[in-house]
Amino acid sequence: MSKLDILIAPDPRLKLTANPVENVDDGVRRLMDDMLETMYAAPGIGLAAPQVGKAVRVIVVDIADKEEEPQPYRMVNPKIVQASDELRVTNEGCLSVPDFYADVERADTITVEYQDETGARQVLKADGMLATCIAHEIEHLDGVLFVDHLSLVKRNIILRKLQKAKRAGTI
Repeated sequence: MSKLDILIAPDPRLKLTANPVENVDDGVRRLMDDMLETMYAAPGIGLAAPQVGKAVRVIVVDIADKEEEPQPYRMVNPKIVQASDELRVTNEGCLSVPDFYADVERADTITVEYQDETGARQVLKADGMLATCIAHEIEHLDGVLFVDHLSLVKRNIILRKLQKAKRAGTI
């Protein structure tokens, strides 16, 4: 396994739509392992392949507390097939938007279909923080960042600050 570089907004690669994975093979499994290592080191609770420069529909998520045993989800071609009408507001952050957080409203419960690391089809009903994290990461696959849920003014302020920090070499 190896740690990967995380792209920082406003990198244009973060706005691309990721391609479906045709075959879950050793390369995809290695990517998921590398993504988990990168996510844990950051530290974070979710990471999508586009955030590490790979335009494929792969995400990893682990919301276990630091004191708990890791409980990673490896998801290939994840798709939300059902979302509750009940909403939840969570203060979200993102490894590609470091040091910025904002309240985002999402479905409290989702059902997601995906392939696991063996290629087997899975269905997961998730709620609370797990649902929020999975939905956040799936949005990355479609070129959507959590800041896209904010007003244009707030989003532009954050993106300008990130661009300035990148130029200054502080991130």
